[in-house]
Amino acid sequence: MESKKLEKPRKNGAFSTRQAVTKPDEETGGVFPTMKPLGAADPRNAPVKPAAAAEAPQPEPIDFSKVKIEPLFEEQVDFETFSRSDFRAVKVKACEAVPKSKKLLKFVLDDGSGTDRVILSGIHAYYEPEELVGKTCIAIVNLPPRKMMGIDSCGMLISAVHEVDGEEGLNLLMVDDRIPAGAKLY
Repeated sequence: MESKKLEKPRKNGAFSTRQAVTKPDEETGGVFPTMKPLGAADPRNAPVKPAAAAEAPQPEPIDFSKVKIEPLFEEQVDFETFSRSDFRAVKVKACEAVPKSKKLLKFVLDDGSGTDRVILSGIHAYYEPEELVGKTCIAIVNLPPRKMMGIDSCGMLISAVHEVDGEEGLNLLMVDDRIPAGAKLY
């Protein structure tokens, strides 16, 4: 390889010197210039990292030694009973606190049917409504409507519940946003 000094104009009209590297063209055997420093690794072989991932802070490791979970049910459910539960991916279109309730959040969801679905969930102690808009969650959509605070709740959002140091913890089950509304879970 041979290198040459190239001058590049700056915005203020001055020139700066850059070093260009010429290397043989694989097809013709000719030489063409590249604008990379001598001895630099080939950027085509470098792993691609999204810019946001490089800047995102690393989450703290979770200490599961103090976590207590409910025991598993002793009673078994036959497959036919389980398969009648319709679990679907739902997109949160809107979420708001239910007036006169400390616990309830009212979700307006896209379940893929073309009609908005309203589900109420008692998770306000764990989430603020605005942080859930746009998320993709999992819901059981074939439960009969249940009236809460005068509003019909047409389904149930799925959450994981546990206890840490005597206090209840809850995590709403959220999945990758690439999963379309209405996708069925098996």
